Amino acid sequence: MSIIGFVTMGIDKYKAKAKQWRIPEKTLLLVAFIGGGIGTAIGMKTFRHKTKHPKFTILVPLSAVLYVVVSGYLINIIK
Repeated sequence: MSIIGFVTMGIDKYKAKAKQWRIPEKTLLLVAFIGGGIGTAIGMKTFRHKTKHPKFTILVPLSAVLYVVVSGYLINIIK
């Protein structure tokens, strides 16, 4: 999912520059929250995209932290 998050940020940035149809913000955030938060955050920094939008600067890192915490918890349950 992180690769998908990274790629979607790159595609949306390209489309923004080309003044084309964009990926909806809800979709970008959904990708982040279903496991792509780390890739989305890296994509934000790499492509300098959505870095001035508080919605993204707060929710994307939060989704990445949430993913790491939940993954760690689930790994401990499986042990």
